[in-house]
Amino acid sequence: MPLQSRHLLGLEGVSRDDIQLVLDTATNFREVLERPIKKVPTLQGKTIVNLFFESSTRTRISFELAERRLSADVVNFSVAGSSVAKGETLKDTARNIEAMKIDMVVVRHSSPGAALFLSRVMNANIINAGDGTHEHPTQALLDMYTIREKFGKLEGLNVCIVGDISHSRVALSNIYGMQTMGANVSVCGPTTLIPKDIKKLGVKVYHNIDDAIRDADILNVLRIQLERQDRSFLPSTREYHNYFGITKERLSKSKKPITIMHPGPINRDVEISADVADGEQSVILQQVLNGVAVRMAVLYLLGTGN
Repeated sequence: MPLQSRHLLGLEGVSRDDIQLVLDTATNFREVLERPIKKVPTLQGKTIVNLFFESSTRTRISFELAERRLSADVVNFSVAGSSVAKGETLKDTARNIEAMKIDMVVVRHSSPGAALFLSRVMNANIINAGDGTHEHPTQALLDMYTIREKFGKLEGLNVCIVGDISHSRVALSNIYGMQTMGANVSVCGPTTLIPKDIKKLGVKVYHNIDDAIRDADILNVLRIQLERQDRSFLPSTREYHNYFGITKERLSKSKKPITIMHPGPINRDVEISADVADGEQSVILQQVLNGVAVRMAVLYLLGTGN
């Protein structure tokens, strides 16, 4: 079955069936990644452009690996050395790339709505790899896949997103996607980093990390997004760690084991201590591996659904 949309711009409004389809398809591709030859000819003949206007390590490499595992032809775009540095607009960049007969575009941009804009000016399938502080849908999908892989379900689980909620695109996609799949989503952080109206999304808000840990099954820990802040929201990162950092000492107070997630990059001993990030409760590296399978699933479903 195809997805209901030609694009993946975000998870707001995406149906439970579509999310389920991506997660189920990812399971098949996860098996491919365990084979000696980790490649299938599914998208042979398709050309995919990775259009990254912001720095990225995990997401860009994960998408490129997924594309090559599906046998697509891959073009990586970098702002440095491109005509963007000469003042070319996003629209003209996109139109010129599309004139070269490409099929799909994976875009990361600092402006919220950039992926939506491209979907309106291009005929190619558009996948949002992060647009400003708006959404990052494939990260939320791989987070959901990782949780389902460990717990066998999403419904009824208590997931708390901890950290810089205001400046995070991961948080919003997780809230939309996990609520659609039946998880109970909460957020935790200092008042200055929690959006004022976030309760309207149906999430519970904590300002005490010990309370959040007490009620959670999973903590999805976010870093402080200093590069997206136009002013200081914290006295210091040391003080943030003292009040909100995820440490072994704090986790030991819980009556049940808490699964620890993080979308990366990690600022060790700021939002999370090194021993927790590397500990047995952490599934952070599993998220990275699952990200390739989930992105293979998204590329396959969009690339073969037309």
